[in-house]
Amino acid sequence: MTATLADVGIALGRVAFVMLFVLNLGGLMTWVERKQSAIMQDRIGANRASIFGFRIMGLLHPLADAIKMLTKEEFYPARADRVLFSLAPFVSVFFALVAFASIPFGDTLRVAGREVPLQALTFNVGILYVFAMLSLGVYGVMMAGWSSANNYALLGGQRAAALMITAEVAIGASIVGVVMVYGSLNMMDIVRAQGPLLGGWLPKWGIVTQPLAFVLFLTAGIAATKRIPFDMPEGESEIIGYFVEYSGMKFGLFVMADFLETVVISGMTVSLFLGGWQIPYLEPAGFVFPWGATVALPGLAVSLLQVGAFVLKVVVMIWFLMLIRWTLPRFRYDQAMRLGWLGLFPLSIANIVLTGAALLLWGAR
Repeated sequence: MTATLADVGIALGRVAFVMLFVLNLGGLMTWVERKQSAIMQDRIGANRASIFGFRIMGLLHPLADAIKMLTKEEFYPARADRVLFSLAPFVSVFFALVAFASIPFGDTLRVAGREVPLQALTFNVGILYVFAMLSLGVYGVMMAGWSSANNYALLGGQRAAALMITAEVAIGASIVGVVMVYGSLNMMDIVRAQGPLLGGWLPKWGIVTQPLAFVLFLTAGIAATKRIPFDMPEGESEIIGYFVEYSGMKFGLFVMADFLETVVISGMTVSLFLGGWQIPYLEPAGFVFPWGATVALPGLAVSLLQVGAFVLKVVVMIWFLMLIRWTLPRFRYDQAMRLGWLGLFPLSIANIVLTGAALLLWGAR
């Protein structure tokens, strides 16, 4: 009975860590977006919210935003479907949040004779799970557009559905090459396979073995987040978007869903193409360098380094996505569709063919 309770406690701890990490990072991104754009535009950025005179570089603005949205009046359109209208933002946030569950943030931690995988949910087909959850998130957007009884909101929801199909097809095709190289749909196995060094010095990361797939996946991933330059579902200079009728915290949840999807895409990019929690020369027993030097480390220290490396890589990827968000202008709707179907998808198929040919030639040697 004790072992069973311990297993439940460990599982809940893994899930809690992932949920807190994603939620806190998603909330912090409201500050990151303001500050990074301010730096790029030579402005000060968010710095007004304070507690007892302490502003802490504007870090209190996410808290101020939450208080403001919780205290704002909730508005319901007269002809809206109140049930679906209320449910839509929670659907979007829920699927964006649970999508991160199968992304590993470290290797196996051994504690008191137990092996604890540093991953909220261990699936043999973890990649498919992540994409399924991201795809289901569009239902919240469609529900918001239809239930608002607003033609512009409905148009935004339809754009979101079309963009999701375009992005998910390109994402799915782009990662086939990664699956072919590492031979698994299990996220943990893919990250572990990126540990060995090519030629004794070059990391066997996905960005090295699949550079074209990295570019295609990242482009389609940005489209999946519905953020600039792929924010046609919102298109505030054109149609205002699927959440035009929302106010208060329901509006805030839609914004949070976009941030959470950005975190998920960053985590997927890190796990598939940037080695995940891998650190060059770090083995389960410590650092082992090719010139013969070793640095022994306890298992807990190794796990902490792995988790730290994963978090750092995710933060860098979020910074890069924000850089793109504040640099490129919005695509027109037809341009985004053309890029997806006539650009990303054919190139993804070509990458599959080239990867298969390369693996056949490599196996024949």
